[in-house]
Amino acid sequence: MKFLIITHATHTLADGQVYSYAPYVREMNIWSKHVDAIRVITPVSNDPVTKIDLAYDKNVKVRKIPSLAFTTFGNSIKSLVNLPFIFWVLFTEMRRADHIHLRCPGTIGLAGCIIQMLFPKKKKTAKYAGNWDPNAKQPLSYRMQKWILSNTILTKNMQVLVYGVWEGQTTNIKSFFTASYWEHEKTEVQKRLFSAPFKFLFVGGQVEGKRPLYAIQLVETLNKNGVPALLDFYGDGLLHSNLKQYVSEQNLDEIIVFKGNQPAQEVKKGYHDAHFLILASKSEGWPKVVAEAMFWGAIPMSTAVSCVPWMIDFGKRGMLLSLDLDTDVAQLMDVITKRDGLLDMSNDALSWSRQYTLDRFEQEITTLLL
Repeated sequence: MKFLIITHATHTLADGQVYSYAPYVREMNIWSKHVDAIRVITPVSNDPVTKIDLAYDKNVKVRKIPSLAFTTFGNSIKSLVNLPFIFWVLFTEMRRADHIHLRCPGTIGLAGCIIQMLFPKKKKTAKYAGNWDPNAKQPLSYRMQKWILSNTILTKNMQVLVYGVWEGQTTNIKSFFTASYWEHEKTEVQKRLFSAPFKFLFVGGQVEGKRPLYAIQLVETLNKNGVPALLDFYGDGLLHSNLKQYVSEQNLDEIIVFKGNQPAQEVKKGYHDAHFLILASKSEGWPKVVAEAMFWGAIPMSTAVSCVPWMIDFGKRGMLLSLDLDTDVAQLMDVITKRDGLLDMSNDALSWSRQYTLDRFEQEITTLLL
């Protein structure tokens, strides 16, 4: 089977291998086990490989295209000039492929959504990794992709993998999940004592959409209220220097630690040691950090975005953030006083998340490729 991936995830070529963002590549390595050849249509970067990049297991042929961006006037003009070439590459590569796989949402994904309509008989899948909530406020390009993908007149012979269960969906929409760990990684988790100092984690990009400052302020306010708490940051991003400056100015250096980008094993250790994960994100699909924290018994505290309320059973195996500091701190302090309740919540989170292993994910993938 000739398997074609269309993605906006930037790839890097180094030492005869193809690298990209590690969580994406780990997933595609599972797909690749069940196909003969892989081609990827993607933007290519000349930047060096980083700690959060991973190489494909299989030999991958890359068809380089320019990135598409419409954030500024200059970018928009450049993208419009490049669009005919990108459409031509998409058309020619789709024509050669046996199975077309779109990665959405994204500008390249939108272009792929349009061109795939010309191949109604081709076997196709789309992974919509964003928020599929029909009522979510999203950019026009995201709404267009959701509309095209769910329209069974325009989009034929495709299964669209989405996170969460939503009413009123068309027949080609399939509720799905993602995973980070294999069945054999289900090692025993040491019983947490849930005693001070309480250990919090932030894992992910230090960018505006993740609201990392809110995580700092939540832990800062807990300490001001007499609850000893610590916060470790895993990841990096545009706000890193601003966050470090805030921590320094507020004299929080002893309770807030920035660990930077770390390999998966180091992050796993962080989950093992933490009591809570904080994710005050504006938008998510299936937030892996929430599922990963739960897998190791850390209790997630997250905004009610996408399928998160369902993941934490509306507060039974995690906490929903209101983004009002006083309210969230009061909720947390109330829960902290109920030690048995915290342990039950941790155990429920662990049991739920451990249903979704990479073994199960691979089984599901094989049925999609048949």
